[in-house]
Amino acid sequence: MQDYLLFSAITFVLSALFSMGGAGAGVALIPIFNFLGLGFSVAKAVGLFAGASTTITSSVMNIKRKTVEYNFVFPIAITMMIFAPVGAYSSSFIDEEKVKFFYMLLLFYSASMMMFGKKKALVHVESRYVLFIVGSVVGFLAGLLGVGGGNILIPLLALLGFAPKKVAVAVSFVVPFSALGSFFTYATYVPLDWVMLVVVSLSAIAGGYLGNYMMHFKLEQSHIKKIMAVLLYLLACKLLWHFTV
Repeated sequence: MQDYLLFSAITFVLSALFSMGGAGAGVALIPIFNFLGLGFSVAKAVGLFAGASTTITSSVMNIKRKTVEYNFVFPIAITMMIFAPVGAYSSSFIDEEKVKFFYMLLLFYSASMMMFGKKKALVHVESRYVLFIVGSVVGFLAGLLGVGGGNILIPLLALLGFAPKKVAVAVSFVVPFSALGSFFTYATYVPLDWVMLVVVSLSAIAGGYLGNYMMHFKLEQSHIKKIMAVLLYLLACKLLWHFTV
């Protein structure tokens, strides 16, 4: 019972914080859950389920508002839904320490994008074939590392010259589906505590709503993102320490 309360409290606080910064908390929850005793693959599955729970609402709302540009979204969504489970399944054949190393790199990358990244376009791509490639690569990496993929996809699409608003809507649409695809793949070979999953997902939803509510108080999102970046740097350094001792 104490474990449920601890995991629930951590999920609630981080979901609120990351929601205020316009991001999902899964990338931080996974290493924290692992540090607290969950197996790394189990932590990834729990983080994916929590992330999907908080983001699927935004997907539905964007569909109702008719803000989704399907010509832009479908190439990414289809390939991510295919390759995220492939990446998740591949994780079972790769040494866990190697996956953790790549996760550490993801943490440093995500933190640096939050702290320093201006997301200025390097090129301006218009070909839909590029979107199929992006969705395939990001989907595989997201499934392998156990994340929704938004923290990889957003800066990548921005660097390719796509409009920030279009990117935000696209990512909010595709991430829940790739996350659920990865989660159900992990569920086929990872032992899961379904009570833990429900507790964590409810806390993630509640924290996400609180974070969205707090955004209306005109908090400086840049300051929130710096706090998030510092947390991710600390988690990345903790993993780096793990590899050096």
